[in-house]
Amino acid sequence: MSAQAIEDCWNRVGVRGNRSCEKLAEHTHCRHCSVYGAAAQAIMQRQLPAGYREEWAEYFSREEADETERDRAVLVFRIGSEWLALPAALAVTVVEAARPHRIPRRSGGVLGGIVNVKGRLFPCMSLAALLSINDSQPQQDMRRRAYPRLVVFSLAHQAFALAVDDMSGIHRYAASDLLAVPTTAGKGLRRYLSGVLALNGMHVGVLDPGVVGAAFSDALK
Repeated sequence: MSAQAIEDCWNRVGVRGNRSCEKLAEHTHCRHCSVYGAAAQAIMQRQLPAGYREEWAEYFSREEADETERDRAVLVFRIGSEWLALPAALAVTVVEAARPHRIPRRSGGVLGGIVNVKGRLFPCMSLAALLSINDSQPQQDMRRRAYPRLVVFSLAHQAFALAVDDMSGIHRYAASDLLAVPTTAGKGLRRYLSGVLALNGMHVGVLDPGVVGAAFSDALK
């Protein structure tokens, strides 16, 4: 049945027309009428328009866009001159930088002390000490301003606060984007990396959260 042969009385004498249909008193609305139901069934059973199948076949045969492949996300930050990243899903909160309170005979090295974040105390850990990174500030890019932050990450079933010198935000990437760790990377850094990402003209070391978390836990013992 063609679309032209379908009775569409609801548009003329029904609820979308002048409401002169005598069946309205019985059915209240055209959708309750058998004529309306028969028209709906006829529309569902009509012949597909030319090219309909081919159009949808072509649509579903397309390769997925790059955006759908980027199923991983990292939070990118800077320690000294090194840009690093940890899985964004492990980030608990980000707050303004704060000086940790030193723990007598414990602070120094990887454990910097304890810090209050939104009313809770967290061990404040030094990635610079763990990774043997020179944490002196690099020459600043005059086009942007650095914003030191405290980032709380959940690593090895425990929350740790990390002081970072700057942040670049959350970046998504595909597994194929992760490059091998170059042999030129420092030995202290290389053992904690799972790979390297090229993002916005910079190389970002992606940290292995399991290895970093285990090292932080050992530093608390």
